[in-house]
Amino acid sequence: MVENLSSSGMDRITGEVATLRRLLRDRAGHDRAKSVFALCFIDGLSYAEEAVTSAIHWGLDDIPLIGGSAGDDLKFETTRLISNGKVTSDSAIVVLIATEIPFHVFKTDNFLPTDEKLVVTASDPDHRIVSEFNATNAAEEYAASVGTAPQMLTPLSFASHPVVLKVGGEYYCRSIQRMHADGSLSFFCAIDDGVVLSIAQPKNMVEATRAALQDVERKLGGIDMILGFDCVLRRLDARNRQVFRDISELYRANNVIGFGTYGEQYRSMHLNQTFTGIAFGERQAAE
Repeated sequence: MVENLSSSGMDRITGEVATLRRLLRDRAGHDRAKSVFALCFIDGLSYAEEAVTSAIHWGLDDIPLIGGSAGDDLKFETTRLISNGKVTSDSAIVVLIATEIPFHVFKTDNFLPTDEKLVVTASDPDHRIVSEFNATNAAEEYAASVGTAPQMLTPLSFASHPVVLKVGGEYYCRSIQRMHADGSLSFFCAIDDGVVLSIAQPKNMVEATRAALQDVERKLGGIDMILGFDCVLRRLDARNRQVFRDISELYRANNVIGFGTYGEQYRSMHLNQTFTGIAFGERQAAE
């Protein structure tokens, strides 16, 4: 457990993870330590997931990382983690696991960028709050872009119409958490002045998820079970589009267990509105 994220130096976190990695290698042996993955669980209200995920990734030395941000059922008050009987906030838990069972880490989402752009022109990066898009009140500009009125914006609006950011040729969601009384918007991910966001349009969530799981099954030669981290906004969007039952059946058919999250970690990235997971192959394939 890494405590006091808000005051921790990222170098210290990287160092602690590197020490954990060496400890596992000593215990498991060099050969078994080649088949290792990492899980991380982070306070979803810490405003530190990007930096912490990057610091953990650096300490892992190419060990694949998957994880999620703890939530509090959309109250946005306090989230907590527990490790060895200790309960804390403003913390993260890192778990390293060595296994002989074949595994594959993956992510999937169901949105495509449009040509509708929102440029952040006034923000509070430390608290992930945007007060202006395109030099206009943030809620008003976002509402106009998605074809609704500011007073009609709800978590369902943000789940159905996320914004995406292009990083290294790939688009990642930067989901909106909530609207404040002054029309500013809180985000689940890091945000800053000058960032260019695109309004996204949805693909079929069920079909996009099914295609991702089929791809994983082909790579592993069969799926025994999946440990997944599913964004709370995906769940809201699934209910809004009346596909929640279909998604649930798809998860059940692929033996998915896991967590609803305020954000997801995938290798070095902190993401939003995605399903990230680690799939394990059939047990006999490891014999």
